[in-house]
Amino acid sequence: MKVFIAICCLVAVFGQEPPPCESPKQWEGRRVAYDRSKMYEERSKVSYDETNERVRIIEEVEIGQDRDYYDVLYLHNIGKEYRLNFKTRQCNVTELTRPFRPFGVPPGAEFEGSATLGVSGLPGEFITIENFSGDLMREKARYFGLVTSPDCYPVQTNFMSNDTGLVTMSFYDINVGITDPNVFIPPPECFK
Repeated sequence: MKVFIAICCLVAVFGQEPPPCESPKQWEGRRVAYDRSKMYEERSKVSYDETNERVRIIEEVEIGQDRDYYDVLYLHNIGKEYRLNFKTRQCNVTELTRPFRPFGVPPGAEFEGSATLGVSGLPGEFITIENFSGDLMREKARYFGLVTSPDCYPVQTNFMSNDTGLVTMSFYDINVGITDPNVFIPPPECFK
């Protein structure tokens, strides 16, 4: 009988921990990314399509004192990256070497806890966020992320690996869906 009660208690405790939520598969929004060790900061507009493994980023990048502006299209579905420098109008087309990395909670991530951002108790003045972490085996990297609850929109994503160090991305102004499906067509300069 004691064993049965102990098993019931364990099931109840583990059953309370939320599984990784599923973020929207297609959205547009804004992002700030930085890597303090490299004095790198990026502010960008993002069009995100997890279903087809495509991401378009219009970015302002600052490395140290240098500032540049890019239109970057990651087409993981065909293994290509198109990077257009807005200043020079030069486009570089390269093969993608890393796998597609979802901005939401990866499968197998573990729930770490939840919190309230803003003033709790006042309607419309707060959101609930959940914290997840996990290993990204394909990249030998570690993931730490915050998402809204209950809808699982990314708020902050952190990746840590020996190759990249710690990369932190914060998301805001997210709208579900893609307003212009042509956003995933490479710029004309990339075909010259």
